[in-house]
Amino acid sequence: MTVNRRQIVGGGAIGLGLILFGRRLAAAPALPGGLAPAGGGRVTEVVDGDTVRLDTGDQVRFVGTQAPKLPLDRPNFPTWPFAEQSKAILAALCQGKRVSLHTGGAPRDRHGRILAHLLVEETGIWLQGAMLEQGAARVYTFKDNRALAADMLAIEAAARKAKRGLWNDPLYRVRRASEADLAAEAGKVPGYHLVEGKVVKTGQAKGRWFLNFGPDQRSDFTATIAPGDAGAFAEAGIDPAAYQGLRLRIRGWIEDRNGASIDVTHPEQIERL
Repeated sequence: MTVNRRQIVGGGAIGLGLILFGRRLAAAPALPGGLAPAGGGRVTEVVDGDTVRLDTGDQVRFVGTQAPKLPLDRPNFPTWPFAEQSKAILAALCQGKRVSLHTGGAPRDRHGRILAHLLVEETGIWLQGAMLEQGAARVYTFKDNRALAADMLAIEAAARKAKRGLWNDPLYRVRRASEADLAAEAGKVPGYHLVEGKVVKTGQAKGRWFLNFGPDQRSDFTATIAPGDAGAFAEAGIDPAAYQGLRLRIRGWIEDRNGASIDVTHPEQIERL
């Protein structure tokens, strides 16, 4: 791997000047404002494409993105396509460098890892933005951690359109809600998908919202919003009933429950097309 670096600041982006696998990386978006500083340290280990270890001993999980997964000593866990490349891209960007941490939601996950956006101090590179721009990760937000979601979705969309990185692999393609075998993706690699289609009907039962993408509720794709998650939509001024008739892109983990289904916990999982 050949790695060259030069910093070009202007137009709200930073030119990486990195050549990975014989290809020059494009400009990386700058870290938007509005986050809280949360310390930092030097990257001593790149665990995978969305996790690093610092010289402070802390492990930091990149909030807002998901890179293709590696087994990481988990038995019978398959390596996802593009996982090794994603790790290599991240290593070229930050291995051995000091990074500052910035938070906009829950500070740690259940494993004790810090959840943060990372900025490389030497180059000014926002690592989440750079990984998304290269197609080395996808947007992956949570109800309690969705800061900068709109910025990240826009970067991901450009990479997807250009078929960069993982977006050039059919496994990560955007699925159609009408695909007959969509439910078969439950439990398979990668499991987390983007699904597009038109909502033909919305309904509510026992407080749970159902966004039905086909006429047969027992087999067609459905996105659901649990009663405990409806408040996030109300806070955003969104009435789930208003999704009826709209073309949407849903992202999340596919489950097989009377056909393919994705649980939606916050509005950022839904994009209007």
